[in-house]
Amino acid sequence: MSDLPTSETRPKAASFFSGIGGFDLGFQQAGFEISFQCEIDSFCNEILEKHWPDVPRVRNIKEVMNATIPVSDVWFGGFPCQDVSLARMGPRAGLKGARSGLFHDFARLLGEGRPKVFIIENVPGLLSSHKGRDFGTIIRTLADIGYSLGWRVLNSKNFGVPQSRSRVYIVGCHRDRRGPVEILFEPECGEGDVETGESNGKAALSPFKESLGNPVTGPIYQRIAYCLYACSARHTGTDWSRTYVTYPDGRVRRLTPRECEGVQGFPVGWTRPVAAVHVNDDPDDIDTLRYHALGNAVTPPVAEWLAKRVARYLRIGEAESAEVVKPSQPALLATEDAAIAVYPAVAAPSV
Repeated sequence: MSDLPTSETRPKAASFFSGIGGFDLGFQQAGFEISFQCEIDSFCNEILEKHWPDVPRVRNIKEVMNATIPVSDVWFGGFPCQDVSLARMGPRAGLKGARSGLFHDFARLLGEGRPKVFIIENVPGLLSSHKGRDFGTIIRTLADIGYSLGWRVLNSKNFGVPQSRSRVYIVGCHRDRRGPVEILFEPECGEGDVETGESNGKAALSPFKESLGNPVTGPIYQRIAYCLYACSARHTGTDWSRTYVTYPDGRVRRLTPRECEGVQGFPVGWTRPVAAVHVNDDPDDIDTLRYHALGNAVTPPVAEWLAKRVARYLRIGEAESAEVVKPSQPALLATEDAAIAVYPAVAAPSV
């Protein structure tokens, strides 16, 4: 049975803080139509235009009015994480920061548009920002506009992606307390993916220490990459890159943008810009744009898993709406004078 709602058109999803379209790609692969995109970064807009040339797109969420957003079943987005991330050096500004504070603009639009479902993605540091007060503000704000909420930390490595990347996903369903649970949590426990030890009691090897590749000629990769961060193509020593490719002769290099696309679950070449636009640019500058965009992206396979569960939720909701008792239809009795509407008898309530 299809996971899509039973309707003549595909369900629609509006994208905010779109980046290079990780959420968008996952939802599209699950059968959704991308109806709208909002992204301020120029390079990311180039990539979005490359893959979704016909989707209406705006840059600044502060200037977006609800009337300009096509009616959509789902809204999703990951507001900037820099002010709540644990990777940030020094104190975190939290929701008072200029970037992470854009959550309030998204909440404003949610309060006006009231989509059936929304999904917010962010770093796990959001849960502890200002000792949890920022997360509490988010939950109260969303609940006050009528959403039942649930959240869960998901790691990309559990969705077929060779990268350990934990992110918190907040799901809101308008006036439906069942929805977030149905979308975020499975009804039964899976077998899990815990590494087992050897029969003689030897501890299992960490996947970060397991290697893949040719041990004679190279290259040699870690089986699971560390979390990708937005970084520069020019190695600075403070760019948070911990995943390297090695060779038997002692050479070491970082992952290429093409390899980072694979580690993030994007198709190869996804972030390759239109050549005519950057024909005179320094290749390192282009790679820096790609590294930054990929380090900030949502992993498409995780988004697709969520999208399929949202689609199932919407389909079940449609079916239940169709089952709701409808007003009794009158039976028409023809008489000489007129057609008399006779409603079926309704049982009196028990006393």
